Amino acid sequence: MSKIFAFYGCVFHSHEMPEPLALFLYEKLLPGGQLVNRLQDSGYRVQTLSDSRTLVEQAERDKPILVLVDLEPNSSQAVGAISKLRQNSATAHIPVIAIASATNTSLQENARTAGATLVVNDHAILVHLNEFLEQALQVD
Repeated sequence: MSKIFAFYGCVFHSHEMPEPLALFLYEKLLPGGQLVNRLQDSGYRVQTLSDSRTLVEQAERDKPILVLVDLEPNSSQAVGAISKLRQNSATAHIPVIAIASATNTSLQENARTAGATLVVNDHAILVHLNEFLEQALQVD
C-alpha cells in the first residue's frame, strides 16, 4: 500500500492508497506464475482467472486498471472474452494486453481485431513487462 498524506490545517492525515488491480486470465503456469510475481513486484494487486467466461463480469465488478489475457490454450474463448470486454460500456476503456506465441500470427491478429490494446509474444512479456505496461496504460 502506498501512503498519501493530506494536509488539513495543522494535522497530517494518512490515507492508504490501494495498489492498482490487474486481472490476469491464464491457464499455463509458465509464464503465468512468473508474470503474477513480476506484476506484484511492480506494485500491482493481481487477481487471476482461469475461466474466460467470467472475465467481463469480474472486470465490471472489480474495476481493474489493466487486463492481461494469455490467449493459449483456449484461444477462441480468450479472444471472445476480449471482444466482450470491448463491447461492454463498463469495461471498454480497460487496456488489454494479450499474450500469444510468437509463431501464431493468426491468433495475434485475431486478438488485435477483438480489441486488444497490445499483443505481445509469450517470450518477450517477462523481459519487457514494464515497457509493455507503460505502453498499454498510455492515455490517448
